[in-house]
Amino acid sequence: MKRSSAERTARLAVLALCGASAGLSAYAQQPDAAKDYPRKPIRIIIGFTPGGGPDITARYLAQKLTESLKHPVIVDNRPGAGGTGGANLVATANPDGHTLLSVSSAHAVAAAIYAKLPYDTLKDLSGITQTAVSKYVLVAAPALGVKSLKDMIAVAKAKPGQLNFSSAGVGSGTHFAAEQFKAAAAINVVHVPFKGIPEALTETISGRVHLFMAPIANGLNMVKEGRVVGLGVSSLQRDALLPDMPTLAEAGLPGFSADLWFGMLTSSQVPKPIVNKLNAEIRRILSDAEVKQRWQPIGLEPKPTTPTEFDKIVASEIVAFTKIARAANIKAE
Repeated sequence: MKRSSAERTARLAVLALCGASAGLSAYAQQPDAAKDYPRKPIRIIIGFTPGGGPDITARYLAQKLTESLKHPVIVDNRPGAGGTGGANLVATANPDGHTLLSVSSAHAVAAAIYAKLPYDTLKDLSGITQTAVSKYVLVAAPALGVKSLKDMIAVAKAKPGQLNFSSAGVGSGTHFAAEQFKAAAAINVVHVPFKGIPEALTETISGRVHLFMAPIANGLNMVKEGRVVGLGVSSLQRDALLPDMPTLAEAGLPGFSADLWFGMLTSSQVPKPIVNKLNAEIRRILSDAEVKQRWQPIGLEPKPTTPTEFDKIVASEIVAFTKIARAANIKAE
């Protein structure tokens, strides 16, 4: 049966009104989403092996969230592909807020260097909060025989392509920070990726690899014990944990800075009330004096944000990393 133009317009108006009512109904019900959350164990996915910053921060938060939410919070390490495998698990998980992702700067690096990812970094995943910030310490194998940054650069330039550096995997934050350093120092050193930070550090200690841009949380004790040679920290200011060690900027690379951050994400489809509840819980945990006592000695500074603020950090870092990757022709293998 044919309808007049007026009838069709009226029908569309009714449908639009029904749709708007349904949307308002869904919106009205959304605040209730957090009332019975969580309903089952929460799983925190980490795309790297145990021992790195995403693992350290996630395990501490898992313990505290288990206590406050009265439900188990389980850490699940899924290393590989620069953390992208773990990210994809969360992006495609049931968006009920029970699957979270603990990330580092590597999350933004991956978006900058992989030609194609199985998920959209900004559309499929969204922030709960940044959790901490840290820095790197450039370390050398004792067997290399260098004592300063200038010594190391001189050796690298005298032997182009003969020195190498380890990382926690292609696209990891340790890889990208080292590539930044490599470009700034204008040296030719070969990248040797490993599955995680502990492996990359062990290979440097042994001398099978010459250099590693180690997160300070992992490299601190190795430097103090003399198992590796510390050449400089990546921040613009010296670190209180290594007060006698110069920054890389002071040691010969003016203006050099490479920060490391950590945070918690989930599927972008998770209802906002659940995200806000998790944000509030994690911010409360990170404001406690205990976390500062636990994290500061290993170079981690608690630094929570709102979900929106963390989304902006990720987006801006992707832009910055993409520019550097293109300039240095950094691509995922």
